[in-house]
Amino acid sequence: MLRLEKLTKTYKTGDQALKSVDLDIPEGQVLALIGPSGAGKSTLIRCINRLVEPTSGQVFLGGTELTHLSAGALRRERRRMGMIFQEYALVERLTVMENVLSGRLGYVGFWRSFLRRFPQPDVDEAFRLLDRVGLLAMADKRADELSGGQRQRVGICRALIQNPAVLLVDEPTASLDPKTSRQIMRLICELCRERGLAAIINIHDVALAQMFVQRVIGLRFGAIEFDGPPKDLTPDVLTTIYGEEDWEATIETVEDDEDIEAAE
Repeated sequence: MLRLEKLTKTYKTGDQALKSVDLDIPEGQVLALIGPSGAGKSTLIRCINRLVEPTSGQVFLGGTELTHLSAGALRRERRRMGMIFQEYALVERLTVMENVLSGRLGYVGFWRSFLRRFPQPDVDEAFRLLDRVGLLAMADKRADELSGGQRQRVGICRALIQNPAVLLVDEPTASLDPKTSRQIMRLICELCRERGLAAIINIHDVALAQMFVQRVIGLRFGAIEFDGPPKDLTPDVLTTIYGEEDWEATIETVEDDEDIEAAE
């Protein structure tokens, strides 16, 4: 469904953020990108929707090759790629409902979006999404009145109202406390299952990745060092990706958390 072929990004400084990355993501699969800071995780996600322009290589979404599209064609294809940001990227002075509906800007004309006159089916879908993530009662609140976890849920709704084929998720839990982080990861994975969505989640927290996703990609210096199920993230593999650390303690913590999840 989403395919990367020899994807490479070299910055003007000469730093190579991605080194000929090949990756296939089937429909409905949720995978995590892990790796140390500077490994190329955010660059990879942003090269897919061309917020960062790749130096070479190709990105295919379904049967469409994205890397050489014109500006107008790229805008249309971006409607199929929902983006969830670390810092939420909400318009603080707008209401929750208005922020969610901003995900439909690529579908409505200029004047309807300028006047915030969205079609009734879009409004109905926004209400359904807010209800699904537990924020229906906050539809008329301003975004700057929300907690971090609530803001991230609004960002999830904004991405989903695009009716995307794939979610690109950039560090969704980086600014959240541990309990809220687990709630947000669980919610993203549940929504992907419900909608048959593929998702790439850039995440620093190895334990969260192990708990929730189906597949893990480990990046180091812009290249893939690991590609497999979470259960195969052994201490030796984590040492290869990150360097020396007491990874047994991390794995034990994940197992303890899974016991707590089962009890809940």
